[in-house]
Amino acid sequence: MNGKFKNGAIIIEGHVQGLSNTRSLGESGIPVFVVDTSDCIARYSKFCTKFFKCPEYIKDEFAVFLIDLAEKEKIKDWVLVPSNDHAVITISKHKRELEKYFKVITPHYRIIEKIYDKLKLTGIARDSGVPVPETYHAVLKPGDIPEDIKFPVLIKGRSGLSFYKKLGKKAFLVHDRIQMDNCLSDINLKNEFENSFIQELIPSDGTNNTVSFTAFCEHGDIKTYWMGIKLREHPIQFGTATFAESVFENDCHVNSVKLLKKLDYTGVCEIEYIRDPRDGLYKLIEMNARTWLWVSLARECGVDYAKYIYCYCQDLPVDFPGKYALGIRWINYFTDTIFSVKAFLAGKLRINEYLTSLKGPRIPAIWNRRDKIPGIMFFVLLPCIIFKRG
Repeated sequence: MNGKFKNGAIIIEGHVQGLSNTRSLGESGIPVFVVDTSDCIARYSKFCTKFFKCPEYIKDEFAVFLIDLAEKEKIKDWVLVPSNDHAVITISKHKRELEKYFKVITPHYRIIEKIYDKLKLTGIARDSGVPVPETYHAVLKPGDIPEDIKFPVLIKGRSGLSFYKKLGKKAFLVHDRIQMDNCLSDINLKNEFENSFIQELIPSDGTNNTVSFTAFCEHGDIKTYWMGIKLREHPIQFGTATFAESVFENDCHVNSVKLLKKLDYTGVCEIEYIRDPRDGLYKLIEMNARTWLWVSLARECGVDYAKYIYCYCQDLPVDFPGKYALGIRWINYFTDTIFSVKAFLAGKLRINEYLTSLKGPRIPAIWNRRDKIPGIMFFVLLPCIIFKRG
């Protein structure tokens, strides 16, 4: 793709992945608007044509905002590229109205609900032959714990982002019944019982880090894919990648083919797995119907999801790659440094391991010599980013 394009793209949430998507499309001459609920680094990219502050993504007002934006800016058939789960949910609920103004890659809510309700997704995966952790569910109350439960377990939210917003954690790690009662009491205070479920903790053997299988699909048919592994993350468990590497795991590919076909999924997605050292099976953790934080690593490896979204929505030819580069690493220098120090102090990372990991080619999460301002503004906006993202 080269030259100027009449129709542009709306990048929804301008954090690290939004910045990557802005650069990807902007470098090809595609006009890019960035919208976010607050100030963000992507708005400072030289490839951002305009920036707009929007309502909270989960509210219906966000869909109204997008429609008003199209009318005020006199734009038609621009592509919506969300990088936030709440934005995905709202867009899916208002897909028909939004399609009168925009090109929408996000599936209808009937599909999105199956993905973002983790309990439903677990059931669909199990029915498709995809391994999942042992899962317990009930509308639990303190003292009402299944007799057959085997500790340690995780208490998770059926809607992960909402659970995190209310409780400040993606999951609670519980080692015994007393701790379980305490956690359930905390969850009760936030009225999150119906949004919670219990799942076994896949034990760590020091090598079974989270693997992300990502793909562009059309009605469940995978057009191209890419895989990466979280070498370090924050928090130290159950977290977001700070250091990652491109890999290939055949079992994750096989599992994802089954799941995506069952979901009849169209668009870009990320599916996370962890290998269970007790039986060697890669087991499903979660799925995201959007681009993810370290999407720029996939792009560097030859799989540019933002461009595929744009071309597919605009009925332009897409040359989907059949392979990608392996062994390339991605690092967010700021978060990786901070959480590596925490890992040192917790005895979960040795200094020589850390130094060795920094050898070889690495892709910085934010810094780009050809687009410097977002890297500078990251530190200016850091207090806001920490507050917003927890």
